[in-house]
Amino acid sequence: MWFNRMELEIWFDKYQYAVDYDIGESAVKALSVKDIDIDLGKILLRYGYHTGRPDLKEALAEQYPGLSGDHIIVTTGASEANFIVVSALVKPGDHVVIEHPNYPSLYEVPRSLGCDVSLYTLKFENGFRPDLAELKKKITPQTKLVSLTHPNNPTGSMISEEVLHSVIELVESKDTYLLFDETYRHMASDEKLLPPAAALSPNVVSIASMSKCYGLPGIRTGWLATKSPFILDSAVAIREQLSISNNSLSEEIALSVLRRKDKFLADARTRIEFNRKIVADWMSKQNDFEWVYPEVGVVCFPRIKKYVNVDPEEVYRLLAEKYRTFVVPGRCFEMDERHFRIGFGADPGEIEIGLANLNIALNELAF
Repeated sequence: MWFNRMELEIWFDKYQYAVDYDIGESAVKALSVKDIDIDLGKILLRYGYHTGRPDLKEALAEQYPGLSGDHIIVTTGASEANFIVVSALVKPGDHVVIEHPNYPSLYEVPRSLGCDVSLYTLKFENGFRPDLAELKKKITPQTKLVSLTHPNNPTGSMISEEVLHSVIELVESKDTYLLFDETYRHMASDEKLLPPAAALSPNVVSIASMSKCYGLPGIRTGWLATKSPFILDSAVAIREQLSISNNSLSEEIALSVLRRKDKFLADARTRIEFNRKIVADWMSKQNDFEWVYPEVGVVCFPRIKKYVNVDPEEVYRLLAEKYRTFVVPGRCFEMDERHFRIGFGADPGEIEIGLANLNIALNELAF
């Protein structure tokens, strides 16, 4: 098979809808149509613009200084944006450097397209922060694309504005492109909020979505932003072979929420900060788990300590099948199986019970 399924999505298919306590999801708790308070009765169910509704594109462009709606292409989730950008910039045999761990599609797409993929791995011992010297070593004359995600999924790590500028200077000097996944950007507090990368250089493409920060994964609305005319033109051609245009209901929902984004984002940040403290308090009492504190975002990537004599995969399966609690194994991100992803965007009570069940499952199997 040319394209391989992602282990992450296989795990989601098998367990996420069969549990009561989801502490593995990577977004704030999903909203309902009632939460949004929107009348969809007036929407014509017709084909839309190939690059997205103009008013929606202008609303998105407001977060990119110096860019307009013409620099935005609205996509079917950030996943389609990733596929489009990679397809536009690389061909079989080209070299790409992908930050790892990450959402697996970011490295699976270039692999499936026949690229030479180098994983640039964030290390637990380094607080999951990028090592720029190591990144520089990974880039070769054949490198066509570098891909980073910060705030990072699944680790919750963050970079500074200084590091972002250094990465952009590096890709510019190597005459290559940076794909910067900013899906979690608006979860950062004001002092940690990075400037949108696409506004800083024509060698950068930013991708994001309404899924994680806004709690709207079900509307499947993402976008890419770039100053590059080549990428914008190529993206339209590729979209015409994929989804053609966006869901008209989804675009209306996205625009309605963006017009009130300050409220929705404030609510999301309040929930995240409260729930992060729950997880941090729980971790402070653990002897069998260790972690890197997640600076920004709604996920973290703890691990079972090496001295604990247990099969981690059995723990995650027992947790789901017996205790109806969902986490994501590290192997789904091509990482050590002792790692697992916790998401803390759910209701506080759900998180507390889920974490307690994690202790129970581990204690039941450890020997």
